[in-house]
Amino acid sequence: MTDEELLRKYLTKEEYENGLKRLQNDEPVQYIIGNVEFYNCLINVNKNVLIPRFETEYLVDKTIKYLKYLHINNPKILDIGTGSGCISIALKKNIDCKIDAIDISKKAIEVAKSNAKLNNTNINFIINDINTFNTTQKYDVIISNPPYVSYNKVVDKKTKYEPQNAIFAPEDGIYYYRIILEKLHNNLNSNHLIAFEIDDKEGKLIKDLVNKYLPNDKIKIEKDYNNYERYVFISNNNI
Repeated sequence: MTDEELLRKYLTKEEYENGLKRLQNDEPVQYIIGNVEFYNCLINVNKNVLIPRFETEYLVDKTIKYLKYLHINNPKILDIGTGSGCISIALKKNIDCKIDAIDISKKAIEVAKSNAKLNNTNINFIINDINTFNTTQKYDVIISNPPYVSYNKVVDKKTKYEPQNAIFAPEDGIYYYRIILEKLHNNLNSNHLIAFEIDDKEGKLIKDLVNKYLPNDKIKIEKDYNNYERYVFISNNNI
């Protein structure tokens, strides 16, 4: 469905012309209509949250398949940088699990809570900064699509409407992977999975971080629909 067709589907005739003008100013159609379909869930979005992408749907799909392969049943999951809540909601709708989902943004958590209610899912949302997040909880799964774009990378002009702190990250984009692994490598149960969405140039750098903090774990880098390296999966078992 084209962007114009989406406008016609979700907007009234009175709203359509204004929506078309916003579209011509490069505003993402998802913000104009206020929602996006994500892994068979309807996710409401506004400018306080990153727009869920197809690549992240694939992260969810691959994670579910790895959990089955690794026989991780009824997992305790930590979703870091939950944003709209799309990852947590999609996982909760498709597998038996318990989820803690954190985000630094109070406004993002408000959107995520609303989406969880919309999709009849029970998720424990926490407003927190991963830099100061401390927990004694043990998790079977850590999943994250954190900010990972290097500050000097050229991005689609439409992303100017999205929260910039959900897109860009220091240390050539790998800052949050380092923080997650550094802070939480001792918070994993024996049979565990870490699932990251990454920039296509970050695989080797993240491998080096895993070797530092989880030297006995196995690492697998997988590609997205466009054949770019987009995901890192980490487990203490063969994957």
